[in-house]
Amino acid sequence: MRAVSLHPDVIVLTSALLQVNCVIVRGGAEMFVIDSPVLPHELDALPALIEQAGFPAPSGLLATHGDWDHLLGRLAFPGLALGCAQSTAERLAASPGEAQRELRAFDEELMIERPHPVALGSVQALPVPGRCEVGERELELHPACGHTPDGMAVLIASAGVLVAGDYLSTVELPVLNDGGDVSAYLATLERLRALIPRSEHIVPGHGPVLIRDRALALLDEDVTYLRGLAERGAAAELPAGRRGAQQRLLHSHNLDAL
Repeated sequence: MRAVSLHPDVIVLTSALLQVNCVIVRGGAEMFVIDSPVLPHELDALPALIEQAGFPAPSGLLATHGDWDHLLGRLAFPGLALGCAQSTAERLAASPGEAQRELRAFDEELMIERPHPVALGSVQALPVPGRCEVGERELELHPACGHTPDGMAVLIASAGVLVAGDYLSTVELPVLNDGGDVSAYLATLERLRALIPRSEHIVPGHGPVLIRDRALALLDEDVTYLRGLAERGAAAELPAGRRGAQQRLLHSHNLDAL
C-alpha cells in the first residue's frame, strides 16, 4: 500500500490490488476515512498508519458508492458507522448481502483469506447534494451516478482535493456496472467538470491521483468514448492509452450493459 500526502490534512492510500484509493481527511480533532484499501494486511495496518501520521482516530467512514471494494473500512474500524449517499443506502438495503457475496467470490478467486467477513453495520444515509462536517472542515457531497445507479463525489474544498469515486481513472475505461447508464455517467462528468477548477488534486476510485489539467483532459476523453459507445456501440473508439486487452474486456462489458 502506498501513502501520499496531498495536504497537511489529507492522505491518499492506494491499495496494491486494483489500485483502489482510500482518502484520510482530518478536521482538527476529527477524521474521516473515505473508501477503503482491499487487502487484509492493508486494512490491518490502517489504524497504525493513521496514528503514525499524527492523525486522530477516525470518527466516521464514508463510501463514494456501494461497490464492495469501497466498503471495507469497517474491517479496520468495526465500531464506526458508514456514511454514504441516500442512493447508496437504498442500493445496499435493496440488495442485502450483495457486497459480502461479491467480496467472498473475489477472495476465493485470488485465494485471499480474511479473518472476518465484512459487516456493514450502521449505514447513515446522507443528503446529496449536501454538506458534511469533519471537525473544522466541511465536505461537499455531489451526486455521482452512471458507473452505478448510486454514489457521490466528495469535494474537500479547503484542501483542494476532489474524491471522485469510480470516475476519471487512467487505468480503466468508464465502466457501466449493474444499473449503470451512459446519460447519467455523462451528467456526472459534467458535474465533475465544474468541480475540477476548485481542486488541486483529483482522486479517482482506482489509479493515480490527477492534477487539474490531466483530469480535464481525461474527462474529455471519457465523454468522447461514452458518446461513441451510445452512438456506435462496438465500433466506439477507445481512448488513447486505454486500448489494451483488459480495456477491451471492459468495453465488451459495457456493450453487454447497454
